[in-house]
Amino acid sequence: MNRYYVDLHIHIGRTEKGSPVKISAARNLTFYNIAKEAAERKGIEMIGIIDCQSPSVQEEIDFYLDKGEMTELPGGGIRYHDTTVILGSEIEVRDPGMGPAHLLVYLPTLDDMRRFTEWLRLHMKNVELSSQRIYVPARVLQQEVTARGGIVIPAHIFTPHKSVYGSCSSRISDLLDLESLAAVELGLSSDTEMAGTISELDSLSFVTNSDAHSLGKIGREYNQMAMKEPSFEELVRALSGCEGRAITANYGLNPRLGKYHRTFCSQCDTILDDRDSAVDRCTCCGSRKIVRGVLDRIMEISDRERAPEAGTRPPYFFQVPLEFIPGLGPSKLNQLLNRFGSEMNILHQATEETLEAVVGGEIARYIMQAREGVLPVEVGGGGHYGKVVRS
Repeated sequence: MNRYYVDLHIHIGRTEKGSPVKISAARNLTFYNIAKEAAERKGIEMIGIIDCQSPSVQEEIDFYLDKGEMTELPGGGIRYHDTTVILGSEIEVRDPGMGPAHLLVYLPTLDDMRRFTEWLRLHMKNVELSSQRIYVPARVLQQEVTARGGIVIPAHIFTPHKSVYGSCSSRISDLLDLESLAAVELGLSSDTEMAGTISELDSLSFVTNSDAHSLGKIGREYNQMAMKEPSFEELVRALSGCEGRAITANYGLNPRLGKYHRTFCSQCDTILDDRDSAVDRCTCCGSRKIVRGVLDRIMEISDRERAPEAGTRPPYFFQVPLEFIPGLGPSKLNQLLNRFGSEMNILHQATEETLEAVVGGEIARYIMQAREGVLPVEVGGGGHYGKVVRS
């Protein structure tokens, strides 16, 4: 069995002709540029591009398949150099009496995605755009995807905006069939230990993905998976942990770096990080104009004090993306990439001595501290990322 790095949540900003797909994402986030960035700079062997329901995107995929720069794999997925693209879509659901939530769906082939798009047209106002509302119950969408050989993963399940736990319900089972889910995505502001306090999640695999809205953010969170080869069929086996396939590690942001980790008061611009319990008003000014933090929401809905003993899930490693490292700008990052080949090699393989030879002792020390999970950080909240504390 081989080990592969996997990031399953990357957005397309525009098509190459300039048509919008994910309006809030960078314009240079095209299907081809994402595949190229993952293969050549990031060193990530499997990526999920989650706006492939767009017919304009499908036209671009056809172009590169016809050109011979990409190929469809027998086991599902599209190959570009050493990277496999899994075709996905992010869809907003809103069942009666509940708030909105985003679901990630993935399908094996381009033809499967095309047929799914035609079904979406019947229930969605604009299939060209990302993260659009579908006007059917969530379970109907789930059944439709699984009947087509696809999988469903609830996205960033704790964030305060458009997630199952953050804005929809206190239980996933209120919205979806748990047994038919492939996994849940933790999001940037939580980790395995935090999510493990909710017993409903015990049967589900956890994935950590970037939710990238720019090329640089691809791989800010990712997974390591044991698979025979990087294909859709092997991904499904790895998520279910069968036949020797498995998620072997999660690499996620230290949750304190996430922009929704703690509750934020929009009245006095304060991140509330001085309590061990959830709050419903600002402890500084008393205002109820707050953005509920992920940790606070988990404390509110959890049904046990701590996660089960270690060993029941793969290790979760705090990942500090290179863009968070103090003093590491584009020029020095390019020097590192020229020396080590990819960001995965910099993050996981390069020694402190070889890093120091390229970018100096201070940056090399920060990278090593990040790898060891001991880099001090200030907490984020209310849409503001945390940051590394410069020593």
